[in-house]
Amino acid sequence: MTTMESLIGMVNRIQRACTVLGDYGGGDNTFSSLWEALPSVAVVGGQSSGKSSVLESIVGRDFLPRGSGIVTRRPLVLQLHKIDEGSQEYAEFLHLPKRPFTDFNLVRQEIQDETDRLTGKTKQISPVPIHLSIYSPNVVNLTLIDLPGLTKVAVEGQPESIVQEIETMVRSYVEKPNSIILAISPANQDIATSDAIKLSREVDPSGERTFGVLTKLDLMDKGTNALDVLEGRSYRLQHPWVGVVNRSQADINKNIDMIVARRKEREYFATSPDYGHLANKMGSEYLAKLLSKQLESVIRARIPSILSLINKSIEELESEMDHLGRPVAVDAGAQLYTILELCRAFDRIFKEHLEGGRPGGDRIYGVFDNQLPAALRKLPFDRHLSLQNVRRVVSEADGYQPHLIAPEQGYRRLIEGALNYFRGPAEASVDAVHFVLKELVRKSIGETQELKRFPTLQAAIAAASNEALERFREDGSGERRKSCRKSGFLNCGPVRRRTLQEDWV
Repeated sequence: MTTMESLIGMVNRIQRACTVLGDYGGGDNTFSSLWEALPSVAVVGGQSSGKSSVLESIVGRDFLPRGSGIVTRRPLVLQLHKIDEGSQEYAEFLHLPKRPFTDFNLVRQEIQDETDRLTGKTKQISPVPIHLSIYSPNVVNLTLIDLPGLTKVAVEGQPESIVQEIETMVRSYVEKPNSIILAISPANQDIATSDAIKLSREVDPSGERTFGVLTKLDLMDKGTNALDVLEGRSYRLQHPWVGVVNRSQADINKNIDMIVARRKEREYFATSPDYGHLANKMGSEYLAKLLSKQLESVIRARIPSILSLINKSIEELESEMDHLGRPVAVDAGAQLYTILELCRAFDRIFKEHLEGGRPGGDRIYGVFDNQLPAALRKLPFDRHLSLQNVRRVVSEADGYQPHLIAPEQGYRRLIEGALNYFRGPAEASVDAVHFVLKELVRKSIGETQELKRFPTLQAAIAAASNEALERFREDGSGERRKSCRKSGFLNCGPVRRRTLQEDWV
């Protein structure tokens, strides 16, 4: 059977891969977000609730930045890996692979520096997470996501929208049905005013995914205790509340060792008259084991859906790869071959439009079989070849000396005059076919699936095709223009041509 260590480790590896690929939830993803489906423990709390101290107690190390205001400005994905007793503990960042940190003061500084690299040295926030893995014999296998502390007021240097931005970011993590919510509240404040409990109640009204943690039990007023909360009478959750006692600020200033702090915490609950009967279910060590067990349980339950989503993502990616086509070789000869193959695919579809199988060729046939003959039938040949006009042209060709037989020059003038009537419809038919062919080029490029991944090549083929069509049109009408200039009919043709083109196209 798969062990807890390998289950949580598997999810850790998938989370790291998702982050590298830009999938960390909360955004618009073209494909299904795998990050959203992975179980995780989201740590939620208001500012000064003791959230950082709880995390450091679970790890057993000082490693988180501290200060006033909003210290956590990017989500911190904290992956804990238990290693053999006696082994050297170390930390490693995803953005600095194969660079182990054994000095946890440097870990704290790197978290701060990496935050500043993305947000600048301002107090802005970013949803892009920082991945930190800690390998230690003093931890349990667990993954926690430290989120910015909820706040009600923007501090100096922050926009007023920061309050809503933080809440939106936190919600994007805790609203996931696979998310375990670690709601941290200080015991020296009324639980009804807890920001973490308020938010968890909205996203998890049944309390099935929420683990409540009470901090600062040792700072409560004398004569008071938090038994109503810890025993579930003030606010009931599906899971038991856990109380913790973190180091005081004086302990932090004195650099009290975390192992010593854990021992003092155990002694506090064991000797407390209020909480002694709950001592075996209190403290940061118990909390870590409880969360690890719950995370394993959720992962086991979600394995089928995770596998289903992975398979679905694979299918989506394979479909996209099929759509994009095979890889293009890097050498010039293979690239030339690929370009020629793509041009052949375009040529095949263009021919199908012309020769049948796809629409288009019928429009060209219609120009020559219907529109051109109809235009020719409307030409005034009856006037041009009338007996009166023939006599006039022949008489003008005779000049001052009449001929017994009609002169050749007269016949030529009659023929040239008739041909000039043809030029308008002929030119219009050339333009109409040219227009149809340009449309077929555009449609053929759009229908050539192989070209869709190469927009630059698409544009090049379109430009070359249109340039060739322009050249063919000039070749088809160049001699006609020369003839028009010689005969003086150049001013008549274009008007007639445009009129016919508008009618046909």
